[in-house]
Amino acid sequence: MRPATEFAAALNPALVVPDVLAAWWVRQVVLRLRREVCWTWMQRTGAVPTEANRLPPPGDAAQECLDLARFHDDRRGFFADDVTARYLTEQLDAVPRPDLATGPWVRAAREARLSDAAQFVLAFALAARLDGAMGAVCAALHGDAARTFPTLGLAQRLVDDPFAVAAVAHAGHPLFAFGLLDLPDSTAGGPDWNAPLAMPAVVALTLAGDGTTLPAGLIPLRPNDDAPHLDEAAATLGWLAASPPIRMQIVPLAGPAGADFDDVAAACGARTDRPVARIADETSPRPCAVAPLAAAAWLLGVDLLVPEHWTATPSATDPWHADLHALPLRWYVPVTDRSGADDLPTPWLAPTITVPPLDYAARLDALRAGLGLRGASIDPALTEAARRFRFQSRAARQIVETLRAGGPKIDAEQLFAACRSRVADRLGSLAQTVTPRFTLDDLVLPPDERRQVDEIVRAMRSLTRVHHEWGGGTAWNDAGLSVLFAGGPGTGKTMAAEAISRALALPMVRIDLSQVVNKYIGETEKNLSRIFDAAEASDALLLFDEADALFGKRTDVKDAHDRFANIEVSYLLERMERFKGLAVLSTNRRRDLDEAFTRRLRYIVEFPMPGEAERLALWRRSFPPGADIRRLDLAFLATQFELSGGHIRSVAFNACLQAASASESREVSMTHVLTALQRELAKLGRPAHAGLFGRYADRLEVR
Repeated sequence: MRPATEFAAALNPALVVPDVLAAWWVRQVVLRLRREVCWTWMQRTGAVPTEANRLPPPGDAAQECLDLARFHDDRRGFFADDVTARYLTEQLDAVPRPDLATGPWVRAAREARLSDAAQFVLAFALAARLDGAMGAVCAALHGDAARTFPTLGLAQRLVDDPFAVAAVAHAGHPLFAFGLLDLPDSTAGGPDWNAPLAMPAVVALTLAGDGTTLPAGLIPLRPNDDAPHLDEAAATLGWLAASPPIRMQIVPLAGPAGADFDDVAAACGARTDRPVARIADETSPRPCAVAPLAAAAWLLGVDLLVPEHWTATPSATDPWHADLHALPLRWYVPVTDRSGADDLPTPWLAPTITVPPLDYAARLDALRAGLGLRGASIDPALTEAARRFRFQSRAARQIVETLRAGGPKIDAEQLFAACRSRVADRLGSLAQTVTPRFTLDDLVLPPDERRQVDEIVRAMRSLTRVHHEWGGGTAWNDAGLSVLFAGGPGTGKTMAAEAISRALALPMVRIDLSQVVNKYIGETEKNLSRIFDAAEASDALLLFDEADALFGKRTDVKDAHDRFANIEVSYLLERMERFKGLAVLSTNRRRDLDEAFTRRLRYIVEFPMPGEAERLALWRRSFPPGADIRRLDLAFLATQFELSGGHIRSVAFNACLQAASASESREVSMTHVLTALQRELAKLGRPAHAGLFGRYADRLEVR
């Protein structure tokens, strides 16, 4: 049985509208439609409808519009005299309008200040969205079988005060500005009288629903006892509690990528007595997808938290907040870098709430608590992971879940793999992943330079102990290591970086300067910020090749370009000092680097041209193990030709290619090597006369 508070509202009697006020308005629409059908039959046929024929035949819409004045009095008389029409008129007042204090329809009417005519239009669109039987009735009144939808023109025919409906017909009316009804792009100036009154399905289900059920796409947030403390935001929360939104209100949540924005937003909602829901991550940030969810949230009295990735990759042409400024709704917006706030509409910004990042102790506690006894055996690895990976609460939970799913026994390798897999890679096109090919044993350096490379490896392994056991993290701000490899081309700078990366089991990324440096003011700093933040979070070795292009000396300011170039260098210097990981910078022109930059470096390793002993070792190591080099005079090559390691490897590679193409054997002859040497010297612009090749000059193919 139907509850006492409900009544038949729609054409379909089985269709129950839970919201009583919405049901009352839909009933008003249906009764007036039925009455208008009776009159339209009389107007088109000259007789009252019979039991066999209740829908009017097709008519001439233009003629009927011209006859409105002619039949005005006849229509009023028909409503008073015809038995069916008079009964329907009496039914309009038979059920009194419910006097409700809360609910979606009440909120819409009160906060949007909807007149009775506007509520009737809203109910007309709602009835058409909910009741499949409405289409044929609308088509009959339009006199056109293809027009199965309500319109403002038809709504004006149904109400007692047509002028009140005219007030609805503009784009700025709350019905359209608040997203309750769709406004087609082609009618941006206002809805067409004959255009469909379209209501998003999400809005219809919310208006007609029980007032408590969130639509699909919105996830309720509950306050969490473990949420970050918001004591520092007390003043902002007080302002928010005293300043409910009267239009769009954006509250930036400034924190690191992956922070617990859900818990912070829920805590803000609890402190301001306003529930919060999060928009599902898979929801498109296009306004056409966001607007219906926003309208539904407003109808339910729920504020919204937008997905983090919406502001990480904002749309310049179609931002998610377009056309939502009139809706009195509070939005919590994660801002993980400086560019996020720049893309938000300034007039609607509220004070920013800072989301504190997890520090070393909090990260370690999260891992220990999550793993319990299973983490006891790898506690030293846990301390290292807590320092190396700057993960936040959400990632910490994911890391623990991954490790628990792997079985009862956890080792350090599994721990680091789980940590690395849960830290988002946000470098994108700014960097290239490098797979290290070399080990420390492959390096051929003079003893002092080799000791410095070993010191760098040991220093990185000692950071956790010095910062967090000895207390050095406070004094040195958890600083990592920034090192400079300086030397000529091919002296082994990149090779050493790869060897260090492999020794420390760190992923290695090479920074693409062509993508980092941007001609637009401020963009270079944004790119650099993304690079350093992502590298710190993911525990990667950063390699800045040709570092002098970024870290060059600051110049005297002669124009705006000089001033902004100096700003970029200054920002880079400051960011380098705060970097918590390992950054390796290589340059062929150390003298071009800014002096303030070298002060911030922990190590500067000079890579000299190799001496004779180093060259001999390089010749021996440059050929693959499968090549037969027993008949090569490597001592002669090392003594006679002053080449860097990179050029020696190039010669060896080319010689192997020529040897393999010349015969089926694996022997690499002096002829192959000397020919490749001749080509390499020509590339370098160095003379390659026959006398340089001594007793092997007769082996040259080209003299």
